[in-house]
Amino acid sequence: MKVRTLGRHCREGLLNLGRNGWMTVASISAVAVTLLILGVFVVMAWNVQNLSRQVEQQVQMNVILKDGTTPEQIKAVQQWLVARPDVAKVTFVSKEQGLANLRASLKQDSNLLDGLDKQNPLPDKFVVQAKDPRMTGQVAAAIEKLPEVDSVRYARDMVERLFQVTRIVRDIGLIFIVGLLFTAMFLIANTIKLTIFARRREIEIMKLVGATNGFIRWPFFVEGIFLGALGALFPIVVIVVAYRYLVDAVPSFYYFQLVPAHPLLEQMAALLLGVGVWGSVVSMRRFLRV
Repeated sequence: MKVRTLGRHCREGLLNLGRNGWMTVASISAVAVTLLILGVFVVMAWNVQNLSRQVEQQVQMNVILKDGTTPEQIKAVQQWLVARPDVAKVTFVSKEQGLANLRASLKQDSNLLDGLDKQNPLPDKFVVQAKDPRMTGQVAAAIEKLPEVDSVRYARDMVERLFQVTRIVRDIGLIFIVGLLFTAMFLIANTIKLTIFARRREIEIMKLVGATNGFIRWPFFVEGIFLGALGALFPIVVIVVAYRYLVDAVPSFYYFQLVPAHPLLEQMAALLLGVGVWGSVVSMRRFLRV
């Protein structure tokens, strides 16, 4: 296709948007509302996924050492733990440090621990985090076999239930997004179908005066691209502004933080723009019978 011809088709497509004012506004509004709903749920799903990952990353094991373990043995155990490829983080907590941490957590009630400095009942321990939180049980079983280790403690039942819940949440989120994508495509297709139906007389007249199929189709395709792009622009702006405000205004809850705005909003904008434009063009091609 020549550049001049392409330019004429683009110009004609843009002019069609102006000639069919109210129909254009209705089409863009329908696409915008559909994509706004999709965008909101995509942002929510991404944050739920992020919450699941953050919760999983908080799973830790307390490796309790036997009384009388020498500093050399402690160092050897630490080197063994650090060398394991399935261990992400190892922190040694001496009994003195453990008592100091306990005092800090009790705050004004720390005087309850007075007198324990000379007879500290707390053990030396390692706080260990598995590289893959789902492998916590296997890592714990391997650590328990060490002769210097008295026990490995973690909320086994709660951790297993946690992983089940996060897996279900991720699956439901994925299914929901896919369902919304199909719903958005269906609504956009119906909007474009109504647009073409409302202009069937215009198409018939062009065919009667000898217009080629390409001459009729291309302005509609260009119009479909602009309908999808303009329909995506409104929800993108609304979600970007609202989410940036939310990230700045809402504090972190415990260990949970919202997904940073920069990568999330770029991906969301690309998704909405792609769905809007692709859905409009495919629908034009499907329903435009010439």
